[in-house]
Amino acid sequence: MDGQPDMEPKRQEHQMDLEREPAEDEWKSWQRGQMRRNTLHLVSAAAQWILLLVCLIYLGIDVLQPSTSRSDKVPWTYIQYTGESVKGTAMNLSAEAGSIHIRNGSLMITCDGLYLVSLKGVISFPELEKNDSLKLILGKTKTSEALWEQTLQDNGKTVDLITMLYLFAQDNIALWTNTNATVKGLSFSLVLLSPIFYCLL
Repeated sequence: MDGQPDMEPKRQEHQMDLEREPAEDEWKSWQRGQMRRNTLHLVSAAAQWILLLVCLIYLGIDVLQPSTSRSDKVPWTYIQYTGESVKGTAMNLSAEAGSIHIRNGSLMITCDGLYLVSLKGVISFPELEKNDSLKLILGKTKTSEALWEQTLQDNGKTVDLITMLYLFAQDNIALWTNTNATVKGLSFSLVLLSPIFYCLL
């Protein structure tokens, strides 16, 4: 009879041990899973940092290339012109400097992208009839599509333009007027700001 009270606490301890074992197993399993997740996060972060470092090295090498080699590839031109403009005919432009070729007064665009256009000069129109106006047009020679035009109401008007145009490779662009005119001291420059897709250099 005296042995029975001692058996009861032992049973309770044994029961508690049985209940504790699954909880400990579950805790150990959760810890192992957490360690795996932490390892995966660490590997992923290390891979991202390595990729970022490779990108920075690549960009750094590109930036450190001699600037002359890059600037030689940027299409640009600078033109000065004084002469006559015949109605609807491209002005006979020729380049003072630059890498954009000119053929029959047309600039040969070799690269898709955004171009900065600067145009300044004096245009007069002695043969203009009353109520007519002179238009200076910058457009595509193949389709006669106007990319930009300015109407000049006053004779001897100074044209002063700085704008940006999106041009496509193999476009030919030129300047012309809608009537006969005299052009004095025209300076015209075109430079590619950002190539987008396609270049023929």
